[in-house]
Amino acid sequence: MKKLSIAGTVLIFVLILILPFSSIVFSAFQSGIDPFFEAIKRPETIHALSVSLIIVIIVVFLNGIIGILLSMEIVRGGWRSKWLRPLINIIVDLPFSVSPVIGGLMIILLFGPNTLMGLFFENAGVKIVFALPGMVMATVFVTFPLMIREIVPVLAKLGITSEEASVTLGAGPLYTFFQVTWPSIRWAVYYGLVLSIARSVGEFGAVLVVSGNIINQTQTATTLVYQDSIDNNIVAANSVALLLGLFSVTVLLILEWMKKRKEDRYHAH
Repeated sequence: MKKLSIAGTVLIFVLILILPFSSIVFSAFQSGIDPFFEAIKRPETIHALSVSLIIVIIVVFLNGIIGILLSMEIVRGGWRSKWLRPLINIIVDLPFSVSPVIGGLMIILLFGPNTLMGLFFENAGVKIVFALPGMVMATVFVTFPLMIREIVPVLAKLGITSEEASVTLGAGPLYTFFQVTWPSIRWAVYYGLVLSIARSVGEFGAVLVVSGNIINQTQTATTLVYQDSIDNNIVAANSVALLLGLFSVTVLLILEWMKKRKEDRYHAH
């Protein structure tokens, strides 16, 4: 029975991961190596990869700040936070329970060109929808729970004894955080950041809705793959997809390394 279960798992792994990825590799190089590099060096590919990189940098920065502050509030907050904790948890888990497309649609309904907030920002010279700010907002919406759900369990397990001792000895909030709290949660933060990077690069639905998928303006790497597929530019689509796939494999290897370091850290305590 055990061998049958292992064989079934391997078969599923091959059918779901190995065969599709092999198909992408074959399609990317079916006309030779030159078309692959030509697809990667196209102006629209360079621009799409640049937009994806900018989004990742901004989202990781925002997720780091939002994730740490909100996690601290959830676990260390006062009586008001305890009363609001169920609502906060619902908001945090909302991106897990709704489609990313719905998240993108909500941003359009709030900041679209015909809405009050959209008109306010456009009059101020800031375009939200069909521009980079909206794409960043959509990506933050789908990624920020990843950071919080990594940090909260670690903070809860850590307790407040060490922090209270630091305060008792006269340390201020910042000193206590960086000298006491941060060393214990840093691997959870790093893990959450890497998860945010992986999710940001691969995000499609919410970004497609908010961006409008305008070539050389609001196209990301994933929406470029989508556009190439629609245009029947199969080699180009698979070339960019292969690049994203290799990036995903690299992220998985980093996650496994960080997971081991995080577990070793917890066992040490």
